[in-house]
Amino acid sequence: MRGRTQTIIRASWIGIFGNLALAALKIITGFLAGSQAVIGDGIDSFSDVAAYLITLITAKITCRPPDQKYPYGYSRAETIATKALAFFIFFAGAQLLFYNAENLFLDSRQTPSRIAIYVTALSAAGKMLLAWWQFRLGKKTGSPMLMANAKNMRADIVLSLSVLLGVGASVWLDMPRIDTVMALGVSLWILKIGYEIFMESNTELMEGVDDMSVYQTVFEAADAVAGVHNPHRARIRSMSSLYLIDLDIEVEGELSVSEAHEIGSKVEEEIKNRLDNVYDIMIHVEPRGNVESNEQYGLTKEDV
Repeated sequence: MRGRTQTIIRASWIGIFGNLALAALKIITGFLAGSQAVIGDGIDSFSDVAAYLITLITAKITCRPPDQKYPYGYSRAETIATKALAFFIFFAGAQLLFYNAENLFLDSRQTPSRIAIYVTALSAAGKMLLAWWQFRLGKKTGSPMLMANAKNMRADIVLSLSVLLGVGASVWLDMPRIDTVMALGVSLWILKIGYEIFMESNTELMEGVDDMSVYQTVFEAADAVAGVHNPHRARIRSMSSLYLIDLDIEVEGELSVSEAHEIGSKVEEEIKNRLDNVYDIMIHVEPRGNVESNEQYGLTKEDV
């Protein structure tokens, strides 16, 4: 767990410095070249710096050990931060949309200089490298924050390429309004990315899982243990990249507490052997044939 946190922290620092350098380069070049599109691209990169700062702060929070207030630990802070990042991305897209919608009806601006083309091309290449690296680390660590950052930078690549196309058209065709039209389309793409990231984190906050096959794996693991009957009332929640599993099983009522506990422990071990990224398992043992009418939550084998 600590190694995962250190990987996220290292990725955040590289993302901060990489985007900060690109943002400063684009904004300075935009002013010197007279390109509002390049300036807007640079401002968008500054929003990425803020997103990485959120990731960095959250990574330091998630590595805290469990305590009396949060007995499950602080990993859920990563999901909250992902929500904040989604709002950040959505706000940047909306701001870009309104800015370019207003500029579309203004008089044509002066054609930017060629240096804006070179800097924008360099920015797109840098974003491609950062996005690929972040996506790779996000999949390796199972971090929704790094995956969200990678998706954000994927949108930034589209943005930079569109700005490149728009600035190129402005320079070569002497049509400065083309970059404004391109930026409008890109802003809608950024809004879409923000919305998708926001919706993806809903499952964890609603105490669910996206991959329903996990339930089948849990039931198969319980059935593989001798002495287990009627595994039911399974409840599985995701916490960052980890699973919290609750399961009721039935055993013969004549067994001693120690014998029933041993069977429950074997079920836990079998689940961990079949399923990666398990944070905690709670096995509730009942006598065989037990019926409780007030059981409202959880899934049975028939449900999955």
